[in-house]
Amino acid sequence: MHGDRVLFIDGEALVIDKPAGLPVDRPRNGSISLENHLESLKFGFKRWPVPVHRLDRDTSGCLLLSRNPKAHARFQQAFEGGLVEKRYLAVLNGVVEGEGMIDLALAKVSTIEEGWRIVADPAGKAARTGWRALRHEGGRTLVEFRPQTGRTHQIRVHAATALGAPVVGDLVYGAGEAGGMLLHAASLTVPRGEAKDPIIAEAPLPERFGAFTE
Repeated sequence: MHGDRVLFIDGEALVIDKPAGLPVDRPRNGSISLENHLESLKFGFKRWPVPVHRLDRDTSGCLLLSRNPKAHARFQQAFEGGLVEKRYLAVLNGVVEGEGMIDLALAKVSTIEEGWRIVADPAGKAARTGWRALRHEGGRTLVEFRPQTGRTHQIRVHAATALGAPVVGDLVYGAGEAGGMLLHAASLTVPRGEAKDPIIAEAPLPERFGAFTE
């Protein structure tokens, strides 16, 4: 992981632009994950930085890592308290117009045949996502998402179920077109109280977004 992937760094925080295809957690088969890059992200500190939240393997963009345990605890509280502002960009398979707030509870289901997936379920955990259509291109729509909760696969399921237009390249909730999943954590703002400036990071749209990067 090269230094050009670092979007923000100070004594307690590091934000990297995670490439698509890199899992945050080590896969069971022991293949390459973020863990393999932590040594190169120490930047003079003795300990490895620790991811504070998760991005799906095929989602790229802003990932916050803490550089000491005290900071880690504070950042986790900010995430759990809904104080972190997250902005995602996704290309959806379909023409979506307007903007709104999706309020659709989610639950995890599991079958032997298909493994686990997330579904809309009124008895599930509350999940809210603000969205706004930005532009159209060839029957697809670039949409900005601002999740207010941090459920697993939240944006992917909300796009497919509530907007009726799955994220392009989503193998689980969409048709799984070639070229990777077009979901990107574009920016992250983490407040740090009165005494310190917030952590602010922005990750440019990757090349896989094609015409939408222009």
